[in-house]
Amino acid sequence: MAEAHQAVAFQFTVTPDGIDFHLSREALKNIYLSGITSWRKRLIRFKNGVLTGVYPASPSSWLIVVIAIMSTMYARIDPSMGMIDCIKKTLPVNGYLAVQTQTVLSAMLFATGLWVSLILVLRYILKMLLSYHGWMFEPHGRMSRTTKIWATLVKMFSGRRPLLYSFQASLPRLPVPGVDDTIKRYLESVRPLLDDEQYNRMESLANEFKKDPAPKLQKYLILKSWWATNYVSDWWEEYIYLRGRSPIMVNSNFYAMDLLYVTPTHRQAARAGNAVHAMLIYRRKLDREEHSPMRALGIVPMCSYQMERMFNTTRIPGIETDFIQHLKDSKHMVVYHKGRFYKVWLHHGGRHLQPCELEMQFQKILDDKTEPQPGELKLAALTAGERIPWARARVKFFSQGINKASLDAIEKAAIFMTLDEEEQGYDKEKLRSIDSYAKSLLHGKCYNRWFDKSFNLIAYKNGKLGVNAEHSWADAPIVGHMWEFVLSTDHFQLGYTEEGHCKGDMNKMLSPPSKLKWDIPQECQDITESSYKMAKVIADDVDFHGCLFDDFGKGLIKKCRTSPDAFIQIALQVAHFRDKGEFCLTYEASMTRLFREGRTETVRSCTIESTAFVHAMENPDKTIEERLQLFHVAAEKHQNMYRLAMTGAGIDRHLFCLYVVSKYLGIDSPFLKQVLSEPWRLSTSQTPQQQLNMIDLNKYPQYISAGGGFGPVADDGYGVSYIIVGEDLITFHISSKFSSPETDSYRFGQNIRQAMLDIKALFNTKKDKKM
Repeated sequence: MAEAHQAVAFQFTVTPDGIDFHLSREALKNIYLSGITSWRKRLIRFKNGVLTGVYPASPSSWLIVVIAIMSTMYARIDPSMGMIDCIKKTLPVNGYLAVQTQTVLSAMLFATGLWVSLILVLRYILKMLLSYHGWMFEPHGRMSRTTKIWATLVKMFSGRRPLLYSFQASLPRLPVPGVDDTIKRYLESVRPLLDDEQYNRMESLANEFKKDPAPKLQKYLILKSWWATNYVSDWWEEYIYLRGRSPIMVNSNFYAMDLLYVTPTHRQAARAGNAVHAMLIYRRKLDREEHSPMRALGIVPMCSYQMERMFNTTRIPGIETDFIQHLKDSKHMVVYHKGRFYKVWLHHGGRHLQPCELEMQFQKILDDKTEPQPGELKLAALTAGERIPWARARVKFFSQGINKASLDAIEKAAIFMTLDEEEQGYDKEKLRSIDSYAKSLLHGKCYNRWFDKSFNLIAYKNGKLGVNAEHSWADAPIVGHMWEFVLSTDHFQLGYTEEGHCKGDMNKMLSPPSKLKWDIPQECQDITESSYKMAKVIADDVDFHGCLFDDFGKGLIKKCRTSPDAFIQIALQVAHFRDKGEFCLTYEASMTRLFREGRTETVRSCTIESTAFVHAMENPDKTIEERLQLFHVAAEKHQNMYRLAMTGAGIDRHLFCLYVVSKYLGIDSPFLKQVLSEPWRLSTSQTPQQQLNMIDLNKYPQYISAGGGFGPVADDGYGVSYIIVGEDLITFHISSKFSSPETDSYRFGQNIRQAMLDIKALFNTKKDKKM
């Protein structure tokens, strides 16, 4: 809004008497308020920088230390053991100050140095305490005396009222595992997937690698771990995400759904207005670091660095590699509707637009009957196709003039939103409605999402919402944190009128949304069409099935004294074996955010123990007791592997980094080549829920999320995302490819359902026998 006001704040006309100036008081007022808001943000950032910089101490503690030192000086006690006198002698202003002033200044300098030293000591102690992970390996519900003492000390040294990034400097670094340990765990993980001949060959490659060049590669990796904040994250972001040249739509981006059963209004513009306003509230709290840092057990802080790039962020295509463009602030958003792009200002008079004002702006876009400009309709398909054609087109056709200005508006927008023409959402009366909903969120029409934005907000015609997120800048729990805040704020804080409109009084004098202008030549339109056709093939090949498993949930599983995640992962192994008649390399994502700048690690869920249980389930000669015994062994093994992954003792990130070092050094390793080329035919992930606990599910059981999902990782494999909702529902998001004769998402969903019921039956039979 400020740019529009600046254009009209000063107007002049040339007359025979000279130049006649006209000043707009309203425009000047808005410019003034915008400036005040900008300076307020800078001051808040400066204040938070100071508070975070001295945490776990506080700025006021400096004054306490100064007063304590000065008091001892007046009592003729020198706590500095002569250091204050040394400081006084070296002061460059000795000749200009009185002796008493020199003493006071020297004492203050010493007190400041002592205070900084104490902060560093406190941080070091906290870092050492946070390096202890024994609590994670203890039985659920039981805590040893050592862990109780540790927890008390962590609370003592964690300070009071931490800001979002207060713990960043105190988080430990991700440790580099030993080569022998990693290779031992790797060989154990592939044993159930290989016959004796294949395993012996792999074991031989591993032993050769251990002798040479593993020791050399490991030294370089340890050196990097000392120098860099995290030895994995920068390479993971660059080589796994940004250097990929294939389309990111379906292959990388993921999605999150709206609430499953509740739609508070069916007015598209109103729902979008509340959602965008809730996002602006979240962004303001993010800028001010007012969100509480996430803590495991409510005690152990987790890394928050990924949250920095949630808004005002875009992935920019390049020939060899992409890069992430992040701005500290952005005052506008871009909206796509029926092939047209609109720029909408988010501020007016130094404040955010109210939900009702946003609704009014979005309704104007919905009511606009103008046609898209030539080449505008499918322009976003450039972000859905291969990266190199998009990078070249961006340089050739969007480097100057109105095309550059319009592309800048999109890439520098705080939020990108699509006002979709479709109606989506879960409807129990419509068969596979959740399947259509998921595919719409994952790829849409291939040209109505800007897949390079950090996330796309999608508002459907019937009032349903969803998010499509780009993966390179952050992982799903980060997007989930924001999405949970938005949905709960929308429902329980902002609300709607009886007619379904946003609440509040609007300023009807707001400037309307402005259409972005384009001049797209035919050559660029041909490239866009080519990208669209490629993306369309990928999208049409996605076979999706959403399975709402409501026979039982977390409540019953816990009564079986088993981890819900382990229960589900073992059920997935049973289901996959029944589906394909074989086991496969299985990927489960776990987080490493207990370490600074940690992201994810892989849990290899297909284990010797889980395959033994699967074989027992398929063997009619095995008794219930034998199967239960094998199940508990497999569940305990899975839990231990998950804990190892979370505490930095995983397998795959270490091997990945060793491979990167080998490439830098020009060393060829057959072992690492083999490891990195193995396909993940079953890729799984659990969607976290209730990260913020803003919705009381006991009081509002219908306000549950459907979770989210992602595309298949392997051409002949499955992608499975699941969310454990409340006590009695588990939602599975299953994806595969129609082009693979080996997969069928609906069939796999039915196999998962039956596997869950079969495992539950083991415990039911055990109870019946006891009775």
